[in-house]
Amino acid sequence: MQSDPLNDAMSTIKNAAVVGKQECLIRPSSKLVGRVLKVMQESGYINQFEYVEDGRAGIFRVKMQGKINNCGVIKPRYSVKKTDLDKFESRYLPAQDFGVLILTTTEGVINHMKARELGVGGKLLAFVY
Repeated sequence: MQSDPLNDAMSTIKNAAVVGKQECLIRPSSKLVGRVLKVMQESGYINQFEYVEDGRAGIFRVKMQGKINNCGVIKPRYSVKKTDLDKFESRYLPAQDFGVLILTTTEGVINHMKARELGVGGKLLAFVY
């Protein structure tokens, strides 16, 4: 039984990146996983992804780009103020301006740099570098 679809998706992507695959399938899909994949695509970590209906929960087919060193989910999902982003950036990312934190805000699911521009905080979901 799967209890966290986002964690399953991130570990599938990480395993595919370590092995060097060009494509991976993420199942089951969810809206949150789709939004996190969109942020990863905008940040340049994956090429493209598509939703495939399979009659159950659906599947995301992700085309890998080969730029992911590590990715994962942040548990517990910490609430972050706009002033505390630097603290979590230094905790989860290896260097400043290297990698992205993905958070959910009132503006949607965005990366930490865009959250800093917009001046919003939110809850941490994942990291990618």
